[in-house]
Amino acid sequence: MTIGDHLHAFHGLPAFTFPGPEAKAELPAPDSVAWRITSDTYDADEKWVTAFARFLDAVDTTGVRALVVGAWEEAYEDGPSAVVEALVAARDRLPALRALFLGDMVMEECEISWINQTDVTPLLTAFPALEELGVRGGTELRFPAVRHDALRRLTMEAGGLPADVVRGVGASDLPALEHLDLWLGTPDYGGDSEASDLEPILSGARLPRLRHLALRNSEMQDAVAAAVASAPVVARLETLDLSMGVLTDEGAAALLGGQPLTHLKKLDLHHHYIGEPLLERLRRTLEPAGVELDLDRGDAEEDQDGDGTVWRYVAVGE
Repeated sequence: MTIGDHLHAFHGLPAFTFPGPEAKAELPAPDSVAWRITSDTYDADEKWVTAFARFLDAVDTTGVRALVVGAWEEAYEDGPSAVVEALVAARDRLPALRALFLGDMVMEECEISWINQTDVTPLLTAFPALEELGVRGGTELRFPAVRHDALRRLTMEAGGLPADVVRGVGASDLPALEHLDLWLGTPDYGGDSEASDLEPILSGARLPRLRHLALRNSEMQDAVAAAVASAPVVARLETLDLSMGVLTDEGAAALLGGQPLTHLKKLDLHHHYIGEPLLERLRRTLEPAGVELDLDRGDAEEDQDGDGTVWRYVAVGE
């Protein structure tokens, strides 16, 4: 699976792409959409920071609630440091901003594993009222430990999420965070974390309001499932998402042998490599308790070499 569509909505608002310099389109009300500001990764006619400057002049930004950063020029080589600097510099002009997504690019613009990122925590420092932060791309991504009292939703999409980023999230104090979504990925694309790196997250000590946890798109999904099976944070969750990764019978058995999951509203395991006997056990254990299950195997297909080696893949890699 690859990412073929831009965000259609963000933070409960329809996404609207701010038009180019020659366009004459009528602009919507500032607070009615998530504004997507974009350039081009190849042969850009206008730099992202220039498009953003036009946006600041054309829109009453005091009412803007959500921003989506699309492509910046040469994102496959350069991170968005200039983008982050421009956003931070404009913080006083965006007093209503509550949601920000950095890197809304599709495969034709830049494959997810090619997207270069940067330290995104200055955005949290600059916008203390921010409630939602999304980031796509793991290369050069940094997230040193931070405290933020308003953030409710944090999403990091990557073909490989660096271990330092996982540890940084775990070491952060995010007392309002309700939804955490990490695409851990594979070592081939920089996903070098281990299940032990998740322990601060799974303890829940710094995440007292966490109700929705997604640790997905992981090559080590069985080890993640085993860690989750005994994790203190699980007892307070409403939804648990271990989808998009290489989850096999081993991981499913660990979940079934761990703490009860019957309190969950939903367990999402789609894109998996679990055999039918374990799938049936999951259904018999959880569906009578009212747990919604997503057990769709999707396009999780196995390849086998002539020597008997079986290859399994995450949903989103390159």
